[in-house]
Amino acid sequence: MWYWLFKYILLGPLLQVLGRPKVEGLHYVPNSGPVILASNHLAVMDSFFLPLVVRRRITFLAKSEYFTGTGIKGWFSRWFFTAVGQVPIDRSNADAAQAALDTAERVLASGKLLGMYPEGTRSPDGRLYKGKTGLARLALQTGVPVIPVAMIGTNVVNPPGTTMLRFGKVTVRFGKPMDFSRFEGLAGNRFIERAVADEVIYELMQLSGQEYVDVYAATVKNRDKDSAAPDPASEPGPAAASEEATRIPETAAG
Repeated sequence: MWYWLFKYILLGPLLQVLGRPKVEGLHYVPNSGPVILASNHLAVMDSFFLPLVVRRRITFLAKSEYFTGTGIKGWFSRWFFTAVGQVPIDRSNADAAQAALDTAERVLASGKLLGMYPEGTRSPDGRLYKGKTGLARLALQTGVPVIPVAMIGTNVVNPPGTTMLRFGKVTVRFGKPMDFSRFEGLAGNRFIERAVADEVIYELMQLSGQEYVDVYAATVKNRDKDSAAPDPASEPGPAAASEEATRIPETAAG
């Protein structure tokens, strides 16, 4: 109930005024059945503008920190993200990554729309970054089609690093469904999963017009964080992560 109240009464009308969202390609989203919506990630409000323009309910897997706060603020955060249909996941280790994928499979098995961010976290500078392979493994294991979605202008309405909302112009552009049935039975093959992830990111680049950067967004964020530290010489430098080590759930708004 709260999901629809937020969409049509409590939050949706405000977003309509602030972002004046334009929607392209919505006919690619089926009226029923499981689908993965794979979106670029510019701002926290991506997870609100996307559900605003899609008639069906979308489930996102949200980082567990949104559900574990204390005090009134923690209670409100937990209530709000639960009310709008977000499911908590722990992104701290490889076991948690698999648990997140298992949760995502259950969402799809129930015939729902699942929203995912292949980049794994918000873009630090508006460019499009390398996709992680969790989405690819999920698509290969379930056989569910992937619809690429380009969010454009959400970082103007909701500037990164702030909770401020401003007036802007948002475009939500849906691409044609992507079918990876030609790779049936190859889930777990890291070369195939990398190829699928890259194919999805390429479609997002074509739809969004973003410049592509062949590194993980999280790597850039960590590097920037380290360079901003008061005494970086006293801290260990970030180790170069392998493909397996970077397979962290990219379904959450991070």
